[in-house]
Amino acid sequence: MGVRKKEAALARKDANKAIISAKLRNVPTSPRKMRLVADLVRGVDVDKALNILKFSTKEASINLEKLLLSAIANWQAANKDSNIEDAGLYVSKVFVDGGSMLKRISPAPQGRAHRIRKRSNHVTVILGTKNVSK
Repeated sequence: MGVRKKEAALARKDANKAIISAKLRNVPTSPRKMRLVADLVRGVDVDKALNILKFSTKEASINLEKLLLSAIANWQAANKDSNIEDAGLYVSKVFVDGGSMLKRISPAPQGRAHRIRKRSNHVTVILGTKNVSK
């Protein structure tokens, strides 16, 4: 590996260390339902996002709230000397990707069968910090 490539790789590695994220895989709800909840918290401050998820009536908000708490814990582990209130954490990105699908068969009239697809999803939450100057 050349010097330039090695320096670029190290710079990318350092940049990826600064990104705080959490992933939740194989959540047994459809990606479409999870995206409705994810759109509510994208780009919102962490405190406000937790309140939105806590008081949401959607089933998917329970899993997303746990994931957001996990991402906050990951941030605290990486920044032990910093305070959450001073950092200005917000939900930078939220991805909801389709997961594995359980395929089942439901009986239909005249000897036929209909396929039932039980969908699951993978959710990724990435936190960012706003530069708050006092």
